[in-house]
Amino acid sequence: MSKTKKLKLGLVGGGPGSFIGAIHLNGALMDGMFELAAGAFSSNPEKSRIRGEELMLPSERVYDSYDEMFEKELQLPESERIDVVCIVTPNNVHLDPTLKALKAGFHVALDKPLTLNYTEAKELYHAVQKSDKLFLLTHTYSGYPMIKQAKQMIANGEIGKVRKVYVEYPQGWLWKLLETENNKQAAWRTDPTKNGLAGCMGDIGTHAFHMAEYITGEKVSQICADLYIKVEGRPIDDDGVVLMRFENGASGVLMASQTDTGAENNLKVRVYGEKGGLEWEQELNNSLTVRWPEGPDQIYRAGTGYLGSLANENTRTPAGHPEGYVEAFANLYRNFARCIYAERNGEKPKEEWLDFPGVEDGIRGMAFIDHVLKSNKSEQKWTPFIVEK
Repeated sequence: MSKTKKLKLGLVGGGPGSFIGAIHLNGALMDGMFELAAGAFSSNPEKSRIRGEELMLPSERVYDSYDEMFEKELQLPESERIDVVCIVTPNNVHLDPTLKALKAGFHVALDKPLTLNYTEAKELYHAVQKSDKLFLLTHTYSGYPMIKQAKQMIANGEIGKVRKVYVEYPQGWLWKLLETENNKQAAWRTDPTKNGLAGCMGDIGTHAFHMAEYITGEKVSQICADLYIKVEGRPIDDDGVVLMRFENGASGVLMASQTDTGAENNLKVRVYGEKGGLEWEQELNNSLTVRWPEGPDQIYRAGTGYLGSLANENTRTPAGHPEGYVEAFANLYRNFARCIYAERNGEKPKEEWLDFPGVEDGIRGMAFIDHVLKSNKSEQKWTPFIVEK
């Protein structure tokens, strides 16, 4: 794969003190395929300049708004302007910069979920489909090597037809009203005008839903949801359970909470098929447990020679050297970059490089939120899962 230059990245969001902005940058820059060239880091121009100085960007490449960044970057020679726009803003500021970036001719990497609501998601879906630019939606956990190993083993039929899926995402950080204590992350994530009408289910439930479909390769056909507000005074859900039926006849249970007091961030997936089962959890992310009915459990480990091509393509270090959250982001960005380079060179990308979440995953995630909200309010037990585009 020939490369003529690094891909220049323009960041929207990720101002001073931003958690997710720094994670995206670390992941994107890890493999040397991207370089940070410009940014509109905050809706507050002063904060944007402060962050630009922290990142040692030239002052003329630090912008007061993303509109200004797109306009002025297009005035630069093609060899100097940004190639990819990375958007790491709250959910209510996903649609507009993405639409404008695509229209300006930039590839886009967007933090999940796709948009603020389902109506916006449909608009963005069609914009991406009409564009000739590549689009990455950073559902981080699909970047872990052992998640990719699980996906490939299931696709190869090693555990047989999938029968049951459990996916649970316990967090405890919103165990009290942090949003009243000058906590920026808590404030926007519990504000329906910025996060959307689903709180916990929109924030981390969408990750769990994506995991259920990504690993199994099966699509959800019906859901039955029950949402809760565990902390009094909070306007949107902070806890919930969703029963799922899949198109192949499998059943599933999805549990997500941000009020499981003392829990950290241990996303866990269990899949059981006709021949065996698989289990993975983020806090032990280098391991995949494989269970057999007539034999001992097996522990597959990242970095070992017996893994499949998907896991090997997304493993960076030898066995016993832990890889984690930032590397999972980096895997998504590396595959994204490889596909951009392949397109530029008129080459066909490897199958493993194409394995990153995109707009199809995004609109299914937004459909999940929409149907969960409807099901929660409905007296009907099961709600058909229909993706409108």
